[in-house]
Amino acid sequence: MKEFVIGPNDADQRLDKFVLKATTGLPKSLLYKAIRTKKIKVNRKRCEAGQFLQEGDSVQMFLSPDFFGEREERFLTLAPTLSVVYEDENLLICDKPVGLSCHADEAQETGTLIDHIKAYLVQKGEYCPTAENSFAPALCNRIDRNTSGLVIAAKNALALRELNEMIRDRAVEKGYLALCHGKAPSREGIRLFLKKDGEKNRVSVSEVPREGYLTAVTDCKLLSYDRETDRSLVQIRLHTGRTHQIRATLAHLGHPLVGDTKYGKTRDKDFAFQALRSHRLQFHPRKDSPLSYLADKEILAPEDPKFTGNA
Repeated sequence: MKEFVIGPNDADQRLDKFVLKATTGLPKSLLYKAIRTKKIKVNRKRCEAGQFLQEGDSVQMFLSPDFFGEREERFLTLAPTLSVVYEDENLLICDKPVGLSCHADEAQETGTLIDHIKAYLVQKGEYCPTAENSFAPALCNRIDRNTSGLVIAAKNALALRELNEMIRDRAVEKGYLALCHGKAPSREGIRLFLKKDGEKNRVSVSEVPREGYLTAVTDCKLLSYDRETDRSLVQIRLHTGRTHQIRATLAHLGHPLVGDTKYGKTRDKDFAFQALRSHRLQFHPRKDSPLSYLADKEILAPEDPKFTGNA
């Protein structure tokens, strides 16, 4: 039997979600059977999969030791390299460089952005993996591996829930800078409909609603245009957060991003990847939110010379 005492980062989550995080390789079918047969208990009493855990509760699991194997925390050997733009006791915002994956993927399994953030917080003494039952610092938003700019990470479970809710409720404004081909228009409320093809990792665009297509709303503001290079520097504001929304929208308008071979032209000699940067975040939490101190706070990414003109 293994017993877990629920701490502040474990509280206010469903029992079944906690058990899946606290174990390794436990099948869901076995999880629910263990709850039904009282091999998983809360405070030594029968429990329900959907009940919410409270700080101080104890969870007893009468399961095979195989499900409690040590997790391999590869980030513990990492020397963290981060450009931290903003940080407080609940969150940090960093400037992700081009070429770094937010999470493990086919291109990068270890040494990802979240790995560097965990290693950084361990080094600061703000995160101890062995002291946590199920929580680990997590990203609240993500950008493509070859897009640079601002990414938010939550340091605790409360901040993670609040930030995820804010993003879901569109209470976090996201602004981007992009270089695109041609003279782009200044237009607000560009409404298109996007459908993702997971196998090809790209989206299809429709100007009218269609089955399987999700609404994507984008503002585009022309900041400058260079006739010699026929490129525009534009500022983008997202009202929705669809896959490849900016890239697909600008390409559909006839102004693909410089360097974007997926939706645009051949590779540009001065941009190996799409010329896109997450440069601005502004927060609008509820008045009663634990993160209310962030109200109207604006975070700007460090200036990147590539996005100050049309060079």
